Amino acid sequence: MHNLPMSHPHRHLRPGVRPLAAVLLALLMALTACGGGGDDPGASSSESGSGDGETAGEAPTEEKPYLPVPDGVELTAQGSPLDVGDKAVVAYEPRQDVVGALEITVTRLEKASFQQFVGWDVTAETRKTNPYFVRATVKNVGSTDLGGQDVPLYAVDGNNRLIEASTFQSTFKPCSPQSFPKRFKRGDKGKFCLVYLAPDKGDLTAVSFRPVEDFDPITWTGKLVKAGSDKKRGKKGDKKGGKQGGGNQG
Repeated sequence: MHNLPMSHPHRHLRPGVRPLAAVLLALLMALTACGGGGDDPGASSSESGSGDGETAGEAPTEEKPYLPVPDGVELTAQGSPLDVGDKAVVAYEPRQDVVGALEITVTRLEKASFQQFVGWDVTAETRKTNPYFVRATVKNVGSTDLGGQDVPLYAVDGNNRLIEASTFQSTFKPCSPQSFPKRFKRGDKGKFCLVYLAPDKGDLTAVSFRPVEDFDPITWTGKLVKAGSDKKRGKKGDKKGGKQGGGNQG
């Protein structure tokens, strides 16, 4: 398990990029003990029938969602390990007493290069990091308009440190958009790209949804590919697909 971000020396990209708040945290291992104790080892729960008010064959009580969500929205269990391409349904509070619910699919993990930051002033401090792009498809399944909010995902490096996404004041063409549009209401869906700078030339090992400290994170892991490696291949594939009457869409 990893912790939430804490303050870290700012790294700047100019023009137009706000400081990256990268977080370096120690790993916390949480072991949850399963219940036990108190039962008569000689008694079988399946055979004991009636004294505790439960009826044989009675359906178990559904677990209460960790945040209130609209009817029909089934949240992914905390602590779920997912692969790139898997979907998770999550809830969080972007503002106090405001709950958002999202369907998130992390679709691609990319190893980027500062050669892709053409036109940006990449400082010596920034060059001590490794840049990564994370692409995701996100749908609003809650009742709150999340317009203008950031996509609530962190990168996780090889030391289980959480890293916040960099934010840009102007469009960063190789990887955008990084946040929801001005209006992002229930049913709205979009493709997003997040930029992460891993300190100390760190690795990208996972992507994490962990909105608060006591939340058991939902994580995505998968193959890391080179950013932009599919551009030429994609163009050829489009031509080929056209001849065949269609092609795969990613």
